[in-house]
Amino acid sequence: MALNDTKIRSIRLPEKPVKLFDGDGLFLFVTLQGSKLWRLKYRHEGKEKLLSLGKYPEIGLAEARQKKEEARKLLAAGIDPGAVKKAQKQAETEETEIFEVIAREWHTKFSPTWAKTHTDGIMSRLERDIFPWIGKRPISEIKAPELLTVIRRVESRGALESAHRVRTIAGQVFRYAVATGRAERDPAADLKGALPPKKAKHHAAIIDPKEIAALLRAIDGYTGHFVVKCALRIAPLVFVRPGELRHAEWSEIDLEEATWNIPAHKMKMKDPHLVPLCRQAVEILKDLHPLTGTGRYVFPSARSFARPMSENAILAALRRMGYSKDEMTGHGFRAMARTILDEVLHVRPDFIEHQLAHAVKDPNGRAYNRTAHLSERRKMMQKWADYLDGLKVGAQVIPFQKAEG
Repeated sequence: MALNDTKIRSIRLPEKPVKLFDGDGLFLFVTLQGSKLWRLKYRHEGKEKLLSLGKYPEIGLAEARQKKEEARKLLAAGIDPGAVKKAQKQAETEETEIFEVIAREWHTKFSPTWAKTHTDGIMSRLERDIFPWIGKRPISEIKAPELLTVIRRVESRGALESAHRVRTIAGQVFRYAVATGRAERDPAADLKGALPPKKAKHHAAIIDPKEIAALLRAIDGYTGHFVVKCALRIAPLVFVRPGELRHAEWSEIDLEEATWNIPAHKMKMKDPHLVPLCRQAVEILKDLHPLTGTGRYVFPSARSFARPMSENAILAALRRMGYSKDEMTGHGFRAMARTILDEVLHVRPDFIEHQLAHAVKDPNGRAYNRTAHLSERRKMMQKWADYLDGLKVGAQVIPFQKAEG
């Protein structure tokens, strides 16, 4: 029997899904949750197919029958109504719902807080590893298996770490799309464990006191660019990240107070950081100030004072002094300080971690502010600088405490 509105409205919650037929393949599918969905069963090129026509009561009985007739006319002309609907949906997809458009929007919104190298690296991965495959796809239609195929292409190049980074970037874009109402969920989250784990990567560092002494003497004897030499000399004294060092600005440094205030947007953890400057660091900066003090950057590029020193400048200087990438890196000064301060000078670990700008919390679980333990950290930084001076001039080296077993 054909359906009518009274019959449809009187349908109660079924014990199992129910199909109520109206005729010519049109039926109302009633789910266990009580949803009433219009469906049209038809055959095209010998295959049985199903076409969704909408949900009742948004689509009433009369409109559902009209959609059925339109579909039957297409079938009579040899056209699959399901294929037509899919094509129309793709054509109607708004440009703002395309993965590439959303990704570029996300990148534009958040990149002002990133370092330039990070900004460029993210866009390079998007354009090389993601956009060619899913860039033109509606973001709401991309599922985990399709995204995994994209990531596997990167992994197949032998670039496992890059594959993990591509998954992370894609996940950030999907979460942004969810937050802005253009996707339901993040399929990248479903790929956790789908890739082999990354191998731990450690920055090469010199931590033996005798070898540190030789390195410090090599720095003092460096005959390259004066700005680079100053950066090399101050790097072990402040042990900040290489990017934070080369982007240092004179406006952030108070030579009278012997402090360096690094703003949040330059820090990895996006929190402002305070570096107490030891006497030796202040002397280096005073020596450098007549050369670069009228510009923006403490350590400007050799080609232009309007740009910071190249990220490869310190690495190149270390290579020139004979230190390979497996022996020492710009990041290695952090590991050097952390190890010696802890194992040789026996400084409290939380002071060290705080000065390294790592996440350190008080007994109540709250993050310390940038001035926490400032007096103790200032003493630590001076003690560390004096220890390095002692190594450099050949003072007695305090040995490591050997761990038992």
